[in-house]
Amino acid sequence: MVRPRLCRRIKFNPNITYFKPQGVPMRFLKVVELTTEEVEALRLKNIKDLKQSECAKLMKTSQSTFQRILSSAYKKISEALIKGKAIRIVK
Repeated sequence: MVRPRLCRRIKFNPNITYFKPQGVPMRFLKVVELTTEEVEALRLKNIKDLKQSECAKLMKTSQSTFQRILSSAYKKISEALIKGKAIRIVK
């Protein structure tokens, strides 16, 4: 049986939920989906310049789980930038 997913603390609600390459219509683009957890991890680590342990405490998760969330976000953003995909933030 799979362990139930814990509730993480997210204090940021983005107003803008789509980013896409300029000059390419949306109908021609594949979409990469970022979760609000991933966006919050990016915000805490890169915008607020907090240490990973502090970020994990703020999100009420373990440091290793925070690292997995952050790695997933970096991978998705890298794929979107390199392969010219749109980014959608899902709640």
